[in-house]
Amino acid sequence: MMISIVRTYFEGEMEFPKGDSSKITGYHAHIYYDKESRETASRLRQAIWSKFDVRMGRFRDRPVGPHPQPMFQVEISPEIFPEIIPWLMYNREGLTVLIHPEAEDAYNDHAHFPLWMGKKLRLRLNWLQAGNRVA
Repeated sequence: MMISIVRTYFEGEMEFPKGDSSKITGYHAHIYYDKESRETASRLRQAIWSKFDVRMGRFRDRPVGPHPQPMFQVEISPEIFPEIIPWLMYNREGLTVLIHPEAEDAYNDHAHFPLWMGKKLRLRLNWLQAGNRVA
């Protein structure tokens, strides 16, 4: 007997893709903010920067790529993933955080394999389809 896992996702049903965790080279954390919470995001960014050995992206004060609102990105190595993720759980100060693997398929990494802390946002996934670059 063959079982097919189907999950409702945004519009309609689709086969849920399988991933290969051995292809993960790192992770991105996207920390979202708005005009009112930018100062909170700035404090969080500084705290991450001072506590962890990460590569920090700049503030993106407008939506960019698949991200529907302002954010900054943190590149996380697999080595510090077990330390930084629990820290973010307790220190995100109410901000929404998207964490996704960096593997071979940016679309699936964002659409099917992410972790969310806080409110799950609707990403502009069409931006990640063929011919578009990843932000």
